[in-house]
Amino acid sequence: MQPTVIAESIEDLQTNKQSSGLTGDEARRRLQKFGFNEPVIKHSASAVGRFLLLFAEPLMAILLVASAISAFVGEWVNAGIVLVMVMLGVILNFVQTSRSQRAAENLRKAVSLTAAVLRDGTWREIPRREVVADDVIRLAAGDLVPADARLIESRDLHVQEAALTGESSPVEKHKSGTNTAFSSVFLGTSVVSGTTTAIVTATGGDTECGEIAKKLSEKVPETDFERGTRKFGYLIMRVVFFLMIFALIVNILLHRDPLESLFFSIALAVGLTPEFLPMITAVTLGQGAAKMARQKVIVKHLAAMQNLGSMDILCSDKTGTLTSGELSLEQHLNPFGDGCERVFQLAFLNSFYETGVSQPVDRASKNNSNPLDDAILKHDQSKIEGFRKIDEMPFDFERRRVSVVIEERDQKRTLISKGAPESVFSVCSTYEIDGRILPFDKDARNKSEMDFQDFSRKGLRVLAVACCTVEAQDSYAKTGLSRINESPRFYWSGRLDSN
Repeated sequence: MQPTVIAESIEDLQTNKQSSGLTGDEARRRLQKFGFNEPVIKHSASAVGRFLLLFAEPLMAILLVASAISAFVGEWVNAGIVLVMVMLGVILNFVQTSRSQRAAENLRKAVSLTAAVLRDGTWREIPRREVVADDVIRLAAGDLVPADARLIESRDLHVQEAALTGESSPVEKHKSGTNTAFSSVFLGTSVVSGTTTAIVTATGGDTECGEIAKKLSEKVPETDFERGTRKFGYLIMRVVFFLMIFALIVNILLHRDPLESLFFSIALAVGLTPEFLPMITAVTLGQGAAKMARQKVIVKHLAAMQNLGSMDILCSDKTGTLTSGELSLEQHLNPFGDGCERVFQLAFLNSFYETGVSQPVDRASKNNSNPLDDAILKHDQSKIEGFRKIDEMPFDFERRRVSVVIEERDQKRTLISKGAPESVFSVCSTYEIDGRILPFDKDARNKSEMDFQDFSRKGLRVLAVACCTVEAQDSYAKTGLSRINESPRFYWSGRLDSN
């Protein structure tokens, strides 16, 4: 696959940390030249084209031919009646379908995705479709990759590529990887942990995802309802045609007036054709679509109503569909299940200083961040004065926790970890309760695990928080945790209830 625009040297960008990215004028020029960053450009038919296609149905063709013949021989009243019935059915179908498609398009625009892009030396959020080649983008956990890109900087980056490869496990990415697949990120994938800065190498249809989308953008197969209606229409057409020919031949052989024989054949064709069938199906499906709309379900194509009605079991992703998809912090407890402000303070500091989550460019606001961190930060305010962030170890699927190192006014450095209880339990040797430090022995561990299982059975998501004092050093990483001068102390977590 060849990218739309060949990116600038990755090495140049790596050495120039103060790169200002593309200018706004250059980005607009490339956008105008190469088009929007969309895997498949949909060329929808015009309203006139969609309206005329509705006349291509077999039943409509029979009625239109009958109406034309009636008009040709001077039977204007009969021709007009048939034509009015055809137009009523087509107009009703067209209006209902167009209304549904407009609603779906408005909904699609309302949920447009954005990307963090470096433009004119400033990080800004722009619609994903406006990303162009050579843009410098920034990604963190929870972000959807807006285009194919080569890594410039990365830290503990894991990307979910199941949409492209089918592999369920996240793939670790490195900027210095010799294999391009491991030093690049691709449109259609998502970041599950870590952070990275990358330069876009391909957009739209030139991406790996775009190549797949092109093969999938063929005409949508017709539904069972459409197939059945089409077959029934062709059956009626064949029957009407042969009966017309048969009746016409018989009348001619009986030496009857040819014009009257023709009128009789036309009347037979119109009588055998279910004129109101298109109107009845359009009205029935339209009523179903209107009822679904009152339940906040948009039907883009009326024929899809029959498929929905024929379902026995419908499987759906719950979060955001059947639920609001929002988390709220319910309690913050010590290891014995009692309320504890110290637990909330540690969790708040961890979430506030964590950068390995999807955040807006303006760090003063934490909207659109990781839902778990949002729940903690929105629950209450905790004092952060006197603390300074030193380093961070982002979440990954081996540790299953995220850690930040903070420094207090007395220059004491503390590592705070937050994550899955079983992961936190495994690295703790003591726990703190009411200011006392006690050994996290077998009995204490079993008690904590029982509480954890009890919360889980109630449908609550549980986080565990732990901390320990660390020695002063320039940076901290997973491989350097052996320098910690004491084992982490365990604190019980808050309970996160999903609405």
